[in-house]
Amino acid sequence: MTRRSLAAAVLVVVGALLLAPIAAPKAATTTVNVTALDSLKFKLSKTSAPAGKVVFKVKNGGTISHDFKIAGKKTKLLGGGQTATLTVTLKKGKYPYKCTVDSHAAAGMKGTFTVK
Repeated sequence: MTRRSLAAAVLVVVGALLLAPIAAPKAATTTVNVTALDSLKFKLSKTSAPAGKVVFKVKNGGTISHDFKIAGKKTKLLGGGQTATLTVTLKKGKYPYKCTVDSHAAAGMKGTFTVK
């Protein structure tokens, strides 16, 4: 291979690398552990997350049935000790969450999750 053909081959490879699309970094997934308590409160491991996919791992830590609703999605009704996973993709903003069982939210089983 001559120097000219080698130089031409190098230029083709470098040019192809420069023109190749650069993959955007994959958005991270945030996991939030949520415990529903019989004191009609939720305990969240995090109250905020960056924009993107958020996985809420919900556990009923009491004996009264509860659910968890955020961003239009809701878990099934969870009996004592039961768990459910809720995955939502959230944009920047504030998202109210609550238990939809009669009077639970009114008694304090609600809050706001912040997405930065």
